[in-house]
Amino acid sequence: MAGGEPHKRRGGRAGHVAPKRTAFGKIRRKIPPYQLLDSSALDAIEIQADWILERIGMEFHGDDVALELFRAAGADVDGVSVKFEPGLVRSLCATAPRQFDLVARDPVNTITLCGDYLVLMPGYGSPFVTDLDRGRRYATLDDFHKFIKLTQMSPYLQHSGGTVVEPTDVPVNKRHLDMVYAHLTLSNKPFMGAVTGAVHAQDSIDMARLVFGDMMDNCAVMQGNINVNSPLVFDGVMTGALRAYAKAGQCVCISPAIFGGAMGPVTQVDVIAQTHAEAMVGIALTQLVRRGCPVVYGSFHSTMSLKSGALTFGSAEASLPTMALAQMARRLGVPVRSGGGQITSSNCADGQAMAESNSAMWSTIMSGTHQVWHAAGWLEGGLVMSYEKFAMDLDQCGAMLRMVQGIETSEFAKDAYRETGPGQNFLATTHTLEHFRDANFQPDIAECGPYETWAEAGEQTLDQRANTRWKSVLGRYQRPEIDASVDTALLDFMAQRRAREEDMWY
Repeated sequence: MAGGEPHKRRGGRAGHVAPKRTAFGKIRRKIPPYQLLDSSALDAIEIQADWILERIGMEFHGDDVALELFRAAGADVDGVSVKFEPGLVRSLCATAPRQFDLVARDPVNTITLCGDYLVLMPGYGSPFVTDLDRGRRYATLDDFHKFIKLTQMSPYLQHSGGTVVEPTDVPVNKRHLDMVYAHLTLSNKPFMGAVTGAVHAQDSIDMARLVFGDMMDNCAVMQGNINVNSPLVFDGVMTGALRAYAKAGQCVCISPAIFGGAMGPVTQVDVIAQTHAEAMVGIALTQLVRRGCPVVYGSFHSTMSLKSGALTFGSAEASLPTMALAQMARRLGVPVRSGGGQITSSNCADGQAMAESNSAMWSTIMSGTHQVWHAAGWLEGGLVMSYEKFAMDLDQCGAMLRMVQGIETSEFAKDAYRETGPGQNFLATTHTLEHFRDANFQPDIAECGPYETWAEAGEQTLDQRANTRWKSVLGRYQRPEIDASVDTALLDFMAQRRAREEDMWY
């Protein structure tokens, strides 16, 4: 969560030597993804997904265009129900690209989604925010701006996100304009547009075109997140937005959301098969709208307490599908968005929050996912974005990005042994002095000093240090440059769109 030059640390604790900051940009993992299932197990899941699509089918509500596209492609359409012969949906997905770039306003921040690339982004969709100073409250546009700025300043997040929080002080039917404008002007990283209907999606595309121009005809600069109304239903709001982004050649992420026992069967293998079926159908629709449209195979799944119905995160039963679904996406040949991230059901940034978040994040990283949503800030099952947890999570993001770099084996510290010999320590060797700044990842807010030093400094807990940290980072934020005429065009566009209808607050 450092700004300015990537190799300098600012605002560190007094007396600490500034570590050499790794400039995390395009991250390529050097450790292999974990292969949870063998080929026979993956075959069985594909067969079950085909069974769901052939015997149960998907429903499309409020989108006759989507129904006709599937009918023309050979699906069995009966009213809103669409059923597919085995293998048909998979064949329709075949034109989706295996690799593509999301082009950023600053080319240095352009990201690649494929193979061994890894992209982290902040939380998504929370209506509430919290911090130690003001407590839990409805999110506002000011909060949205702050989280975009914090993301822009972080070297550990490569993507600006989407609806990081819901700005509830802006009319429902117009807030998408303010959010897209913030992404385009307060950040120069890739971002997500609105998906609350085809009109809002088109507004997002039109605003992006004011910034990126005709290059959008040949590349993706933004994403749209399309949620499935699991189990097995797409609504017209989502598919309308899907078709708008696909027609414009922009990236579409299909995200089934399944909590075992609620939106799907309680067993992990069934969650995996249903997610695969739903994701493939959404990807197939993008290709029917525009062959070659860039897509991301998404998932958001977890467990729930079968005693109370409360959502649970970071469980073993949620981590296993995360790893298996990454395998399914690789088989399909498209980039994958994980079902995890640093997610928790805890109501505050406490030990439970960090334990659940770390558990979910580990399986996510080890799965070989390409894009990790909810990597920072998530609390209370996604209802809340926490400023303190955002800062705490960024330390974990940095550590994970260091871990995926693997181990370099091309050079050994032979001279260090010659300087010391048996029974001596290595603290003063030339090798240590050359590498002490970058040998280990150094977190921004963790405290590993002696008890006496910690006590003399006020016995601050991690969340208290995180409170100081996020404020310090915001204090150093500098808005990325943008051409004044482009900024004016964006503001004019927003004014025209706001004038077309009355404010709506629900």
